[in-house]
Amino acid sequence: MVKIKEAILVEGRYDKNTLRQIVDAPILETSGFGIFKDKKQMALLRQVAEKRGLIVFTDSDGAGFVIRNHVKSAIPAKYLKHAYIPDILGKERRKAVPGKEGKLGVEGMRPEVILEALRRAGATMEGEASVASNQIIKQDLMALGLSGGADASAKRLALLKRLNLPEHMSANAMLEALNLLLDLESLKRILEEL
Repeated sequence: MVKIKEAILVEGRYDKNTLRQIVDAPILETSGFGIFKDKKQMALLRQVAEKRGLIVFTDSDGAGFVIRNHVKSAIPAKYLKHAYIPDILGKERRKAVPGKEGKLGVEGMRPEVILEALRRAGATMEGEASVASNQIIKQDLMALGLSGGADASAKRLALLKRLNLPEHMSANAMLEALNLLLDLESLKRILEEL
């Protein structure tokens, strides 16, 4: 079990149960879209984020990104870290059929995938050094054809697939993830390969 300093926010109880088997950290739930109506829960999340930091760890489907963006709009970015699971098709064991988009959620991920997502997010793990990276900025994305160009969207999608990141990421979310994973030179090398 890996001890993590920050609290972790997930969508529901099955995600929470999965994480409890892998990490030692406070784990909070959004109750899915319930977070939109629950002002007390959002106030608690703000307090926790300010006190110890908060890792937002939602599914990689459209609903997960709606919830993530709601939290991002309500809590200052300096208190948040974002963990992203890859797009993996399948269904969780407890479900009879896959979800609407056919992707596994946090609860369906293997422990090593979850830990890697938390590392990429910059989680403060006991006994591990933080990962530092050179900043990639929006102008770099433009210069590399990932933003503002005619085929920028297709290039971003190809890059997201290559890095095993969710396809629903906006350009800004992708920039955040790139800065957790790569430096500018590594990004250029990957784009040359694509």
